[in-house]
Amino acid sequence: MYSYEDRMRAIALYIQYDRSAARAIRELGYPSRKALYGWCREYDRLGDLHNAYPEKSRYSAKQKQAAVEYFLEHGRNISGTVRKLGYPSRTLLATWIEELRPGERKIPIKAGNALSFSEEQKRRAVIALCSRDGSAESVATSVGVSRQMLYAWKRELLERGVPTRMSRKKDHSLSDDRDELRREVEALQKQIHQLQLEHDILEKANELLKKGQGISPRNLTNREKTLLIDALSPIYSQSELLAQLEMARSSYFYHRVCLRLPPKYVELRRTIISVFDANKRRYGYRRVHIMLHRDGIRVSEKVVRRIMAEEALIVCTRRRRCYSSYAGEISPAVENLLNRDFHAEVPNEKWLTDITEFQIPAGKAYLSPMLDCFDGMVVSWTIGTSPDAELANTMLEMAIAGLRAGQHPIVHSDRGSHYRWPGWIERMHQAGLTRSMSKKGCTPDNAACEGFFGRLKNEMFYNRTWTNTTVQEFIGQVDEYIRWYNEGRIKLKLGGLSPAEYRRALQSAV
Repeated sequence: MYSYEDRMRAIALYIQYDRSAARAIRELGYPSRKALYGWCREYDRLGDLHNAYPEKSRYSAKQKQAAVEYFLEHGRNISGTVRKLGYPSRTLLATWIEELRPGERKIPIKAGNALSFSEEQKRRAVIALCSRDGSAESVATSVGVSRQMLYAWKRELLERGVPTRMSRKKDHSLSDDRDELRREVEALQKQIHQLQLEHDILEKANELLKKGQGISPRNLTNREKTLLIDALSPIYSQSELLAQLEMARSSYFYHRVCLRLPPKYVELRRTIISVFDANKRRYGYRRVHIMLHRDGIRVSEKVVRRIMAEEALIVCTRRRRCYSSYAGEISPAVENLLNRDFHAEVPNEKWLTDITEFQIPAGKAYLSPMLDCFDGMVVSWTIGTSPDAELANTMLEMAIAGLRAGQHPIVHSDRGSHYRWPGWIERMHQAGLTRSMSKKGCTPDNAACEGFFGRLKNEMFYNRTWTNTTVQEFIGQVDEYIRWYNEGRIKLKLGGLSPAEYRRALQSAV
């Protein structure tokens, strides 16, 4: 019988091929010409095909019942029942039996089948049965016998000992075989237990310690082995876990006690985090160590570095294109008097200056500072929205106003146009200051000032969102940072003091 979809597919192909039955049948592989023509006539007449064929049974329910009862009462032989009654076929009778009396039909096993297996094959089958992971039915299927036959072999080999057909002279040999078989089963069970133990250790190492599946448990630390033993102790004994991991019992109990102790450096972690946050995440482990030392907390610098790494207390850095103020040779360049010697014995001996750019969504801002090489203090600074001459000149005037009588520092800058205009040069001459310039395009000649810009941007500008910040608000934050830089930010070369604290300490010492 063909389904409704198969028949409709045949009709559609038949019509597509200009009613060529041969081409449609050749492509589909069904049906016969006569059947296809009949389907087409029905489709042309009704516009569709019937969904199912009406079922017509050749035999009544009484005939079915009589056949099944005869089968059950006369040896359960399907072929003999069909020959005696003259109906139905053997396949149809088997269907009736499953329909009317399910489970009553049993397939007989020939007596010769059991004899086709040797004693060695039976022995291996029994071993597989005793050491199986799945069901006994799966083992019987793999051997090729029924489940009942498999258990009969087991009883024969393990319980009865000698079959009735065997000679009494073989009693001793069969007993030895039975003992050997039991020993092999026990050995297999131990091997399975050992393999399961190794598998569970690898699984727990991957789950608890995030180790790969190929890790050797013997290469783990004693602390990690202790974690594995505690996790698997409900399943396996402590001795076999210690033996498998090659760990001494004393080491296990020592690390077990250590794991139960409260975490070390709990208060120190909180203090380090608070110091790091109080300085707006700008201090590395060296400065944090100095701050802790100032508060009377004695701890190794390595401990501070490890705790900051574990807590992800990282000073963010980012590099961007620097602002360049070079506009060509406006006036003759002067000599580089500092020659990269940024050390000063007294304040206001060597000054450094430059201009840097900040770009935020609201616009751009420019900073022009004056740094003292003595302690890195920002002597004066101006912040604006345009890198013009007024920005640099105003900063210079503020720096000159803070000088004492007799102080005439060297002012070092790059070759930018701000430091070569007549206004800048005139103010320098009036104050008696000495000009010094870097080589063209050589930033190391002004490295100390560039380093200040880098610290400022790493600690205040980079890795922060300035989306909702106006230019004036940003200028206020830069101004606040520079004041904090002078008054509060400690420097390692100043003995853990800020520039302002260092100068006050010098004045009090004098």
